[in-house]
Amino acid sequence: MIAESAQQALQELGYANTSLRDIAAKADLSLGMLHYYFEDKAELITYCVSAYKADFTALVENALQGVSDREAVIARFADALAESIYQDAATHRLWYDIRNQALFDPAFRTSVMEIEETLIQVVSRAWCLAGRDADAFSALHYSVVDGVFRYLMQRQMAGESRDQQALSAEIRSVLDSLF
Repeated sequence: MIAESAQQALQELGYANTSLRDIAAKADLSLGMLHYYFEDKAELITYCVSAYKADFTALVENALQGVSDREAVIARFADALAESIYQDAATHRLWYDIRNQALFDPAFRTSVMEIEETLIQVVSRAWCLAGRDADAFSALHYSVVDGVFRYLMQRQMAGESRDQQALSAEIRSVLDSLF
Protein backbone atom coordinates (compact mmCIF):
# COMPACT_ATOMS: atom_id res chain seq x y z
CA MET A 1 0.00 0.00 0.00
CA ILE A 2 2.82 2.39 0.87
CA ALA A 3 4.69 1.57 -2.32
CA GLU A 4 1.56 2.06 -4.44
CA SER A 5 0.86 5.41 -2.81
CA ALA A 6 4.47 6.45 -3.24
CA GLN A 7 4.39 5.44 -6.87
CA GLN A 8 1.25 7.54 -7.46
CA ALA A 9 2.80 10.60 -5.83
CA LEU A 10 6.05 10.13 -7.72
CA GLN A 11 4.26 9.66 -11.04
CA GLU A 12 2.40 12.90 -10.51
CA LEU A 13 5.22 15.04 -9.15
CA GLY A 14 8.51 13.33 -10.08
CA TYR A 15 11.37 12.54 -7.76
CA ALA A 16 12.59 16.08 -7.13
CA ASN A 17 9.14 17.46 -6.33
CA THR A 18 7.92 14.65 -4.07
CA SER A 19 8.59 14.67 -0.35
CA LEU A 20 8.05 11.93 2.19
CA ARG A 21 5.20 14.08 3.53
CA ASP A 22 3.52 13.91 0.10
CA ILE A 23 3.87 10.15 0.08
CA ALA A 24 2.64 9.80 3.67
CA ALA A 25 -0.40 11.93 2.84
CA LYS A 26 -1.18 9.80 -0.24
CA ALA A 27 -0.85 6.62 1.83
CA ASP A 28 -2.89 8.12 4.66
CA LEU A 29 -0.03 7.42 7.08
CA SER A 30 1.91 9.52 9.50
CA LEU A 31 5.44 10.46 8.54
CA GLY A 32 6.69 8.41 11.50
CA MET A 33 4.88 5.31 10.26
CA LEU A 34 6.39 5.78 6.82
CA HIS A 35 9.86 5.98 8.39
CA TYR A 36 9.12 2.74 10.24
CA TYR A 37 9.05 0.91 6.90
CA PHE A 38 11.53 2.96 4.87
CA GLU A 39 14.58 4.82 6.15
CA ASP A 40 14.37 7.61 3.59
CA LYS A 41 12.91 8.70 0.28
CA ALA A 42 15.69 7.04 -1.71
CA GLU A 43 14.98 3.65 -0.14
CA LEU A 44 11.25 3.94 -0.79
CA ILE A 45 11.69 5.06 -4.38
CA THR A 46 14.23 2.35 -5.06
CA TYR A 47 11.77 -0.20 -3.72
CA CYS A 48 8.96 1.14 -5.93
CA VAL A 49 11.02 1.28 -9.11
CA SER A 50 12.55 -2.16 -8.50
CA ALA A 51 9.11 -3.70 -7.98
CA TYR A 52 7.72 -2.08 -11.11
CA LYS A 53 10.68 -3.03 -13.29
CA ALA A 54 10.39 -6.64 -12.09
CA ASP A 55 6.77 -6.62 -13.32
CA PHE A 56 7.82 -4.98 -16.59
CA THR A 57 10.55 -7.56 -17.14
CA ALA A 58 8.05 -10.36 -16.48
CA LEU A 59 5.66 -8.82 -19.04
CA VAL A 60 8.35 -8.82 -21.72
CA GLU A 61 9.61 -12.30 -20.80
CA ASN A 62 6.05 -13.66 -20.99
CA ALA A 63 5.61 -12.08 -24.41
CA LEU A 64 8.71 -13.90 -25.63
CA GLN A 65 7.59 -17.30 -24.32
CA GLY A 66 7.29 -19.94 -27.00
CA VAL A 67 8.57 -17.88 -29.92
CA SER A 68 11.71 -18.66 -31.81
CA ASP A 69 11.50 -17.22 -35.29
CA ARG A 70 12.87 -13.77 -35.90
CA GLU A 71 9.65 -12.10 -37.09
CA ALA A 72 7.60 -13.46 -34.17
CA VAL A 73 10.25 -12.37 -31.65
CA ILE A 74 10.36 -8.87 -33.09
CA ALA A 75 6.55 -8.63 -33.22
CA ARG A 76 6.01 -9.87 -29.67
CA PHE A 77 8.85 -7.81 -28.22
CA ALA A 78 7.61 -4.66 -29.98
CA ASP A 79 4.03 -5.33 -28.90
CA ALA A 80 5.07 -5.78 -25.25
CA LEU A 81 7.13 -2.57 -25.27
CA ALA A 82 4.33 -0.63 -26.97
CA GLU A 83 1.75 -1.97 -24.51
CA SER A 84 3.93 -0.88 -21.62
CA ILE A 85 4.39 2.62 -23.04
CA TYR A 86 0.68 2.88 -23.69
CA GLN A 87 -0.35 1.58 -20.26
CA ASP A 88 2.49 2.62 -17.94
CA ALA A 89 4.29 5.66 -19.36
CA ALA A 90 4.08 7.54 -16.06
CA THR A 91 5.82 4.72 -14.22
CA HIS A 92 8.54 4.48 -16.86
CA ARG A 93 9.03 8.22 -16.54
CA LEU A 94 9.84 7.61 -12.89
CA TRP A 95 12.45 5.02 -13.92
CA TYR A 96 14.19 7.53 -16.17
CA ASP A 97 14.00 10.15 -13.43
CA ILE A 98 15.66 7.82 -10.92
CA ARG A 99 18.22 6.67 -13.46
CA ASN A 100 19.20 10.30 -14.00
CA GLN A 101 19.29 10.94 -10.25
CA ALA A 102 21.76 8.07 -9.94
CA LEU A 103 24.26 10.23 -11.80
CA PHE A 104 24.19 12.61 -8.83
CA ASP A 105 23.03 10.55 -5.85
CA PRO A 106 24.99 7.42 -4.95
CA ALA A 107 21.98 6.10 -3.00
CA PHE A 108 20.44 5.06 -6.32
CA ARG A 109 23.47 3.76 -8.22
CA THR A 110 23.52 0.14 -7.11
CA SER A 111 19.79 -0.37 -7.65
CA VAL A 112 19.84 1.37 -11.02
CA MET A 113 22.78 -0.76 -12.15
CA GLU A 114 21.00 -3.94 -11.03
CA ILE A 115 17.76 -2.99 -12.75
CA GLU A 116 19.56 -1.99 -15.90
CA GLU A 117 21.47 -5.28 -15.94
CA THR A 118 18.14 -7.12 -15.84
CA LEU A 119 16.85 -5.02 -18.73
CA ILE A 120 20.03 -5.73 -20.70
CA GLN A 121 19.46 -9.46 -20.16
CA VAL A 122 15.90 -9.18 -21.49
CA VAL A 123 17.09 -7.49 -24.69
CA SER A 124 19.90 -10.05 -24.98
CA ARG A 125 17.36 -12.87 -24.70
CA ALA A 126 15.23 -11.33 -27.46
CA TRP A 127 18.37 -10.88 -29.56
CA CYS A 128 19.24 -14.56 -29.23
CA LEU A 129 15.65 -15.74 -29.80
CA ALA A 130 15.68 -13.71 -33.02
CA GLY A 131 18.56 -15.87 -34.19
CA ARG A 132 21.43 -13.52 -33.49
CA ASP A 133 24.71 -14.78 -32.06
CA ALA A 134 24.92 -14.25 -28.30
CA ASP A 135 28.60 -13.33 -28.61
CA ALA A 136 27.70 -10.48 -30.97
CA PHE A 137 25.36 -8.88 -28.40
CA SER A 138 26.56 -5.77 -26.63
CA ALA A 139 25.00 -3.57 -23.97
CA LEU A 140 25.02 -0.92 -26.70
CA HIS A 141 22.28 -2.93 -28.45
CA TYR A 142 20.25 -2.57 -25.28
CA SER A 143 20.94 1.18 -25.29
CA VAL A 144 19.39 1.47 -28.77
CA VAL A 145 16.21 -0.30 -27.61
CA ASP A 146 16.17 1.79 -24.43
CA GLY A 147 16.64 4.99 -26.41
CA VAL A 148 13.76 4.18 -28.75
CA PHE A 149 11.56 3.20 -25.81
CA ARG A 150 12.38 6.39 -23.89
CA TYR A 151 11.87 8.59 -26.94
CA LEU A 152 8.47 7.10 -27.77
CA MET A 153 7.40 7.16 -24.12
CA GLN A 154 8.43 10.81 -23.81
CA ARG A 155 6.56 11.77 -26.99
CA GLN A 156 3.49 9.90 -25.74
CA MET A 157 3.56 11.82 -22.45
CA ALA A 158 4.20 15.12 -24.23
CA GLY A 159 0.84 14.87 -25.98
CA GLU A 160 1.89 13.26 -29.25
CA SER A 161 -0.24 10.26 -28.42
CA ARG A 162 -0.33 7.34 -30.78
CA ASP A 163 -2.32 4.19 -30.40
CA GLN A 164 -0.62 1.02 -29.25
CA GLN A 165 -0.42 -0.42 -32.78
CA ALA A 166 1.36 2.67 -34.10
CA LEU A 167 3.87 2.53 -31.25
CA SER A 168 4.46 -1.15 -31.92
CA ALA A 169 5.04 -0.51 -35.63
CA GLU A 170 7.68 2.12 -34.85
CA ILE A 171 9.45 -0.17 -32.40
CA ARG A 172 9.24 -3.06 -34.87
CA SER A 173 10.99 -1.06 -37.57
CA VAL A 174 13.93 -0.39 -35.26
CA LEU A 175 14.08 -3.96 -33.96
CA ASP A 176 13.97 -5.24 -37.54
CA SER A 177 17.12 -3.24 -38.33
CA LEU A 178 18.82 -4.01 -35.02
CA PHE A 179 18.03 -7.73 -34.90
